[in-house]
Amino acid sequence: MKVLVTGTAGFIGFHLAHRLLSEGHQVAGIDNFNNYYPVVLKHARHAVLEAQLAYKGYRGNLADMAFVRGVAEEFRPDVICNLAAQPGVRYSLINPHAYAESNLDGFLNVLEVCRHLKVPRLVYASSSSVYGNNTKLPFSESDPVDHPISLYAATKKANELMAHTYSHLYKFETVGLRFFTVYGPWGRPDMATWLFTQAISEGRAIKVFNHGDMQRDFTYVDDIVAGVRAALTSQKLDRCEVLNIGNHRSEKLMDMIRYTGEALGLEPKMELLPMQPGDVNATYADIEKARTKLDFEPTTALRDGLRKFVEWYRAHPELTAAVAQGS
Repeated sequence: MKVLVTGTAGFIGFHLAHRLLSEGHQVAGIDNFNNYYPVVLKHARHAVLEAQLAYKGYRGNLADMAFVRGVAEEFRPDVICNLAAQPGVRYSLINPHAYAESNLDGFLNVLEVCRHLKVPRLVYASSSSVYGNNTKLPFSESDPVDHPISLYAATKKANELMAHTYSHLYKFETVGLRFFTVYGPWGRPDMATWLFTQAISEGRAIKVFNHGDMQRDFTYVDDIVAGVRAALTSQKLDRCEVLNIGNHRSEKLMDMIRYTGEALGLEPKMELLPMQPGDVNATYADIEKARTKLDFEPTTALRDGLRKFVEWYRAHPELTAAVAQGS
């Protein structure tokens, strides 16, 4: 296949592109290398991809329609996977316009490219954040998602509505994947796995919100990528789909902290803090629909996944030090 992946300097996009290349596919990648977190990590990921002949990277902004269409017209993809987005719940409280540009304008441009270039399928990242403060666990795709509690979540719900509209009007397939708390090697330094590992390694107290009374469906990146990969080619999908991609376990945050300490061989220090605006108490994915339509089955337990992340973190001291310095 020829697959256009947006966000290939990002965490999940990098891993997906790497897997597709290992399978012998051609990949074109788009990323704007923004400075939401230190770009040294994005450049390091991208360098791994650019070392492979079947990969071609493009630097630019999805909100630039001429750029996006130009890349697509040159590459002529068989399928597009949109993983580029402005992430983060807390950041959306202080920089809302970044979310409108990337997650709304950028996504609209990707839809328009699919429409005009007759791309038959678009797979795109949604998020478990669309469930807001739903209290029924596990979260099912049939649950109401009309009450987002962060702008980030609202943009992801908007993406699902936009995709539905374009599938209806222009008859190409769209597959939205609601990811649940992704972690693993090459992960994002603004997320708990990296933040906790770094703080514990340095003997600093980690910030634990809601006094530790939180649960998350932590999903290892290889399991996430397996779900995305299946969504690119599955023949069991309807024209417009939305699917949960999670580990189907809701783990206590305090257990996650304990496992991280075990992997490091260190005792975590904690600073217990109140709940932050935009956060939710618990997430938990019902994955029956993904099992049926994608043959999806996560295989990585949280303790094992955290051990793999810690091993990667310790194997890249120069990179992690550069990230810590904000390079």
